[in-house]
Amino acid sequence: MPSAENQTSGSTHGNKKRLSREIVLSAALELVDSEGLDALTMRRLGQELGRDPMGLYRYAENRAALLDGVSELVFNELAIFPDDPDWQAQLRRIAHDLRLLALRHPNVVPLLVTRPLSTPLGLRPLGTLRPLEQILSLLIDAGFSPADALHVYRAYYGYLYGHILNELQEFIVDPDENEALLRLGLHRLPAKEFPRLRSLAPVLVDYDGMAELDEGITILLTGLAARLSPSA
Repeated sequence: MPSAENQTSGSTHGNKKRLSREIVLSAALELVDSEGLDALTMRRLGQELGRDPMGLYRYAENRAALLDGVSELVFNELAIFPDDPDWQAQLRRIAHDLRLLALRHPNVVPLLVTRPLSTPLGLRPLGTLRPLEQILSLLIDAGFSPADALHVYRAYYGYLYGHILNELQEFIVDPDENEALLRLGLHRLPAKEFPRLRSLAPVLVDYDGMAELDEGITILLTGLAARLSPSA
């Protein structure tokens, strides 16, 4: 007679893992990470999960909802502490954390940056709005007026997303080339029309994303603090 353990094992052997919204969205994120946004369809996701695609509509009513869910899942990885009294240190840390998040999920970045632009605030997934609410709370609690807090947020994220998109773009033409001008392909530019850009080749090729982000954040926060000083 088989043991109780063997009976339990036998009764669950071959059974498919029960699905949940989190499991479905995690599989969708893995698919986007490995193959890009275009690969994410209900049919393909069903194949990855070993399920009938029609059954996935319980967890996302359409592909748009699936994309929104992936966005929420990624934003949930970003920790924000709105009670931190040092608003500049908090914004600096968030910037570096978001950069690392983008490097972990580069295929999701276009979704995070461009998709909200076509969706009114009130119709966006709640998970994608929480960073906005939390940063506004951080700034208002630090003494900024609500309107100024919104100005800070817009300038901050405008710079941050621009930096991330710039860092992720492919700008090395020949990675095995030692000469900076040739490595970046800038030798193709007419010397008389682009003298400054060509002369900056050694600086461009020595690009350090983390250091560049930190320098930009320092400039931005210094300017914001001087222009929109929170009340005492």
